[in-house]
Amino acid sequence: MGKSAELLQGTLDLLILRTLALQPLHGVGIADRLEQVTNGVFVVGPGSLFPALHRLADRGWISGEWGELQTGRRAKVYALTAAGRKRLTEEKRNWERVSLAVNQVLAEGL
Repeated sequence: MGKSAELLQGTLDLLILRTLALQPLHGVGIADRLEQVTNGVFVVGPGSLFPALHRLADRGWISGEWGELQTGRRAKVYALTAAGRKRLTEEKRNWERVSLAVNQVLAEGL
């Protein structure tokens, strides 16, 4: 497996919102899912993940509730809110514009 990549600022928020659009998850579950879906390209550590989760919750885009996992351990499970769903739609549009622009620059071979 290759080396993990650094995320652009703001990209982690988009990836978390998209992951939670599929199902509510606890923090480690979110990190595991991102690593799995990206084939290990994005490995998100707690020092990046938990501040992002707090930021998204403060903005009202996700909510977190304490619950018990199958292992019996307590963890906060995060879910996307209606405002978060709307923000995800906006962020996906923005990402499409940004990725198109970056691809255009790369294709030009400056």
